Amino acid sequence: MTEAGKRRIAVGRISGLYGVRGWVRVYSYTEPREAIVGYSPWWVRVAGHWQEMQVAGGRRHGKGVIARLDGCTDRDEAAALVGSDIAIRRSQLPETVAGEYYWADLIGMAVVTLDGRELGVVKSLMETGANDVLVVEGERERLIPYLHPDVVTDVDLETGRIRVDWDPEF
Repeated sequence: MTEAGKRRIAVGRISGLYGVRGWVRVYSYTEPREAIVGYSPWWVRVAGHWQEMQVAGGRRHGKGVIARLDGCTDRDEAAALVGSDIAIRRSQLPETVAGEYYWADLIGMAVVTLDGRELGVVKSLMETGANDVLVVEGERERLIPYLHPDVVTDVDLETGRIRVDWDPEF
């Protein structure tokens, strides 16, 4: 497995307890939110340390998601997990088609203009409804719409660079 495939991708966090048999409430970052239970194993950050845990079951419950992890059989064991981050390995995600990228792949990439001027690094992305927006941190923060090919002209995962048709003064 490549280093990129081993990289952990945040997919949610354990937000509370559900019942008395070790089930937990999960705040999912996935779309649809219940897709998180389809990824196993999870890497759960407990007390600052990542632990690999198998998903024994889970489903959508109301507006949220509930799940049970192998070895977590009662409320006290589940309570120790509340507040923990959930991640998966990058290699667990389905392959993308040409021209599609996971947000996690874009974070950390350098952003440069067509004439080679460095604007900064993708710090995060946000969804606006109309289109996604790159949050680029450089000498100042820039919000650049992810509009391909009008604004984002090229994404090169190999070199870690995103080329944009963007006025650096904007």
